[in-house]
Amino acid sequence: MSDQHDPAPYDALLLLSFGGPEGPDDVVPFLENVTRGRGIPKERLKEVGQHYFLFGGVSPINDQNRALLDALRTDFAEAGLDLPVHWGNRNWAPYLTDTLREMITDGRRHIAVLTTSAYASYSGCRQYRENLADALATLEAEGLPLPRVDKLRHYFNHPGFVEPMVEGVLASLAELDPSVRDGAHLAFTTHSIPDSAADSSGPVAEHGEGGAYVRQHLDVAQVIVEAVREATGIAYPWKLVYQSRSGAPHIPWLEPDICDHLEELHGAGVSAAVMVPIGFVSDHMEVLYDLDTEATAKAAELGLPVRRSATVGADPRFAAAVRDLVLERAAGERGTRVERCALGALGASHDLCPIGCCPARTERPAAAGADSPYA
Repeated sequence: MSDQHDPAPYDALLLLSFGGPEGPDDVVPFLENVTRGRGIPKERLKEVGQHYFLFGGVSPINDQNRALLDALRTDFAEAGLDLPVHWGNRNWAPYLTDTLREMITDGRRHIAVLTTSAYASYSGCRQYRENLADALATLEAEGLPLPRVDKLRHYFNHPGFVEPMVEGVLASLAELDPSVRDGAHLAFTTHSIPDSAADSSGPVAEHGEGGAYVRQHLDVAQVIVEAVREATGIAYPWKLVYQSRSGAPHIPWLEPDICDHLEELHGAGVSAAVMVPIGFVSDHMEVLYDLDTEATAKAAELGLPVRRSATVGADPRFAAAVRDLVLERAAGERGTRVERCALGALGASHDLCPIGCCPARTERPAAAGADSPYA
């Protein structure tokens, strides 16, 4: 095998995701997993679960991950990369601990981990690392030999993640009536998180107002806007906005909300809008409900023409980007210098999360970082 296609020291890739219900009977148990330890009554969970019940109690995220698995396996095989790909979830089957147990039984000892979250934040990075540590602790208690797990770097600005989104924006603009197209506004959306979590996202040196979380999204949005300008000749106005808030009303979260922003655009006489979900890898429930259902209904109420651009999903370019991330990290582990692909002004993210990066709400062990108890 040529060094260019050598995944060593890795002997497997783990796709680590959030999980979601696959039927009406799964909805409340799934939400109990998501909110475990918060003391939320079951009746309240049933109310929250209405979003899922509108879609038959099925989250699209699991099928989207199956499609991504197929895309990764196809890309790896076509590129001559001999690396098995496994899938585990934080909150629903296939559960992370079960998947890691199977991988250990199959003899996997050095595992690269890709999470379906592209940006730095507690919930998008550190919490997955905590999940990995919890799973490893369980397997250690069972007497199993523990593998080393290495989380791949944030890929928010990798060309294979950004370029499909550029195409999605161009396609959405093309769908708008020519009479409103040139005056459209681009609303880049991502998951709202508490201000405190945003401010402390990323390495300590990047903490501050919005932290790495906001800074990374703004950088990607700017790259997309510039690419759209080059393709159309129009510098479309844009703004980073938020969606899917789920916290207590008295706790400050990132704003403005997408629906409030659409009202502002309408009030300012904007002719149309394209919602660009740059914070999401695939069209899961936050995209289908909060944008395609709720925000689209708000736009219809206002009489504001709106389109929603596509997420990356299982795009072959994203699968190739994952391969690139694996081989890049593998070469680094072997002590070989390689070019690290990244667009925008921020450059490639760190491989190893440093101490103090996206700190936990309460102190808990986290794997795959400088403070990992599992070397």
